[in-house]
Amino acid sequence: SDVQMSEAFVNSAFLALSGGFQDAYTYNVRDEVFSNAQTGNVVLLSQHLLAGDWGIALRYLLPVLSFALGVFVPSTMNMLATILVSFACAMQVQTFRKIHGYSYASTMCIGNLRSGTAALSAYWRRKDPKKLEQAGYYFGIIFLFALGAGVGGNLSIAYGYKMIWV
Repeated sequence: SDVQMSEAFVNSAFLALSGGFQDAYTYNVRDEVFSNAQTGNVVLLSQHLLAGDWGIALRYLLPVLSFALGVFVPSTMNMLATILVSFACAMQVQTFRKIHGYSYASTMCIGNLRSGTAALSAYWRRKDPKKLEQAGYYFGIIFLFALGAGVGGNLSIAYGYKMIWV
C-alpha cells in the first residue's frame, strides 16, 4: 500500500478513541478542564474573562498555552495533569495529520465534522464514490472519538484517577 503507516485508519481509530477518552477523563476527574478540546477551554476562558472571573479563567488559559508550546500525577496536582495531557495532545495533533491522504484531527471533532459533511454533500451532488469513502473516514473517526469519550467519561466518573492508565 502507498499509505503512510501514520495515515492508516487503524492508527487513527485508536487516536480518536484516546482523544475522546482523555477529554472525558480530564473534564470529569481533573477539575472540569479539557485536555484536548482546546476550543472548549477557549470558550470557557473567554466567558470567565468577560465576566471578570480572572482566577477561573486562568485554569483554562494554562492548558491552552501548554497545547501551543504528557499524566501520572496525584489528584492534588490536577492542573499539572491537564497541562501534561494537553502537551501530549499537541504532539499527537502535530504528528498524525492525515488518514489515507485526508487531513483530519484525532483529538477533536469540529473540523472532521465539517470535512465529512462537505465530502458527503459532494458525494450526493456528483455521486463520486471517493467522496463517500472520504466521508466514511471522517464520520468513522468522529464515531470512535465519541465512543472513547463515552467510555472514558463513564469509567472515569466510576473509577476516578486510576482510569488514566487505560
